[in-house]
Amino acid sequence: MSITTIVFTIIMTTISVTDDVKEKLLKVASELQLKRGRRVDLNEALSFLIDQRDQREKNVELLEEACKPMGGVKESLEELQVERKNDERRLERKIGNRHKRAD
Repeated sequence: MSITTIVFTIIMTTISVTDDVKEKLLKVASELQLKRGRRVDLNEALSFLIDQRDQREKNVELLEEACKPMGGVKESLEELQVERKNDERRLERKIGNRHKRAD
């Protein structure tokens, strides 16, 4: 019987944060733990915050794209105005014909 040992080397970087930032990060981690129902480390909390920022940036880009002026708006507006006038003329003729019949 042989015993095999597998060793993974994980390179980690140390970052320095102020006490108030650490407190806020711990709060984020604890909220994530409650939400996910499992232990969450500070690395996962930071990853979560970065993902949220990326999603907000994507949402801003989508909003800006959706709010861009469309081409052909002036022509479409003119077409709608012409059609509206045509509808009003047809309605006037229809109403005028009803009044003539009633007489």
